[in-house]
Amino acid sequence: MSIETPQPVTAGAAGAAGQLALQAVYLKDCSFEAPLGPRVTPDWNPAIGLDLNTAVNVIEGDLREVLLTVTVSAKIGEQTVFLVEVKQAGAFIMQNLSEGDFRRAAGIVCPGVLFPYVRAVVSQLVSLGGFPQLLLPPVNFEALFAANNPEPASAAAN
Repeated sequence: MSIETPQPVTAGAAGAAGQLALQAVYLKDCSFEAPLGPRVTPDWNPAIGLDLNTAVNVIEGDLREVLLTVTVSAKIGEQTVFLVEVKQAGAFIMQNLSEGDFRRAAGIVCPGVLFPYVRAVVSQLVSLGGFPQLLLPPVNFEALFAANNPEPASAAAN
């Protein structure tokens, strides 16, 4: 799979419509820890913790890497049964986006594209670790974005 290098924005294209285009999806890093091994009992009911984080890095020009990091922990009492961390990345061309559109793309659209890949990797790692299948629930990235980026009242009124 190749990544196309975006063309620089010229003065004539400055008023052009914004563009968001997926170029590549890749697993950047993952880890699985099971300190006690797969000691699964018939009354298996661990407390599952889920943490999500996103980051954006410039690759080149308008090409951005969006990194979705998902950490899943399973605990019974104070004991960690397993811990999974997956860093799923995508290369996206982001051209002519306003600051607000860029933030929404990086916080809602891109993580939404990457999440199904993370979900599959987490499920596979947990199963390979000898534990019952774990399917992460759907995530509403729009609600998370709104909760973490409240718009000022003056901006919402406009």
